[in-house]
Amino acid sequence: MNIESPSDASTPDGTAQDAGASPACVMSFNAGDPSGAGGVAGDIATIAAMGAHALPVVTTLLMRDTAEVFDQHLIEGDAVVEQARSILEDVTASAFKVGFLGSAENVSAVAEILSDYAELPLVSYLPNLSWLEEDEHQSYLDAFRELILPATEVLVGSHKTLTDFLLPEWESERPASPRELAVAAAEHGARYLLVTGVMLPAKAGQFIDNVLASAQGALTGEKFELFDVSFVGAGDTLSAALAALLAVGAEIQAATGEALQFLDQSLDAGFRPGMGHVIPDRFFWALPPEDEQAAEGAPEPNPPGPTPSFPDEPPAAPGGRRRVH
Repeated sequence: MNIESPSDASTPDGTAQDAGASPACVMSFNAGDPSGAGGVAGDIATIAAMGAHALPVVTTLLMRDTAEVFDQHLIEGDAVVEQARSILEDVTASAFKVGFLGSAENVSAVAEILSDYAELPLVSYLPNLSWLEEDEHQSYLDAFRELILPATEVLVGSHKTLTDFLLPEWESERPASPRELAVAAAEHGARYLLVTGVMLPAKAGQFIDNVLASAQGALTGEKFELFDVSFVGAGDTLSAALAALLAVGAEIQAATGEALQFLDQSLDAGFRPGMGHVIPDRFFWALPPEDEQAAEGAPEPNPPGPTPSFPDEPPAAPGGRRRVH
C-alpha cells in the first residue's frame, strides 16, 4: 500500500498543497456522546463549521440519548494524556477547549497537559452535571476549580450552573449578576466568563441574556427571545465556536459576538432526531435557500427555528423570533 506523506499532499486539481494554508487546529478534551449533540462529536462539527480543524481527545464515554445522560464509562487518565501528547508532538494547536472530563483524576491529567501550553487560549465549558453521584460531582467541581480555572481564558456555562459552582452560598433572592459571577471566577484565575440564560425582568419581555463579563463588568452579549423548546448541545456549540475563533486570533469581544450569532443560527436550524431535545445544526449555512428548496419541491430539511432554553434550564415560554440586539 502506498501511503502519501504530508509533504507529497496535493489538492484535487493536482497542484501541491500549501502547508501555510492549513486551518487553525483546536484541541478538544470532551466526552464521547453517541447522540452527536455535544461532546467531541459536537465539538468536531462546530470547529469544522467555523473553518478550523478539531483535534478531539476523548475523556469518557457517555451512556445517553437525546433526552438525558444515564451513566459513563471512564477512560483512564494515562490514556487521555497519551491521546493528547501523541498528536501535540505532531500538530501545532492554536487553542484548547475543555468540556466534560469525566472525573477528578482526568481533570488533573488534562491540567498537566494544558500547563505546557499556557500561552494558548483555553475555553472551558462547565455543563450541568447533576446526573453524577454527589461525591463524584463534588470532587469533579473541586478539581475543575483548582486546576482548570487558573488556565482558563473564558469560562462558559449557564447562569444556574455557574452560580451553583462559583457562588454556592448565594442566598439572595436577587440572581447573581454576570459581573458577580465573573469576580468569583477571577478569584480562581479565569479571565472572562460567558454566562448564558440570564433571566431578564418581566418588563423586558420574554428574553434571556447571554453575557461576556470580566471582574470589571459586562463587556458584550446577545439577548434571545424564549421559546417552548429545550436544546442539548448548545453550550458545547458555543464554547467550541469561541475556541475556534480565538484560535485564529480574534479579539475576545468580537469572537464572543460571532460565536453567539453562530449559536443563534445553529439553533434556528435545529432538529429533533429522536424523542428528546432539539440538537443544533452547525452546518445551517450549507443548506440551500428555502426558495430554492421550494422550487425543487424538496422537503424542508429542518423545522423552523426554536429557541435557547439551555440544557440545564427548564423549557422557556413561547414567543416569536428570538434574537434581538
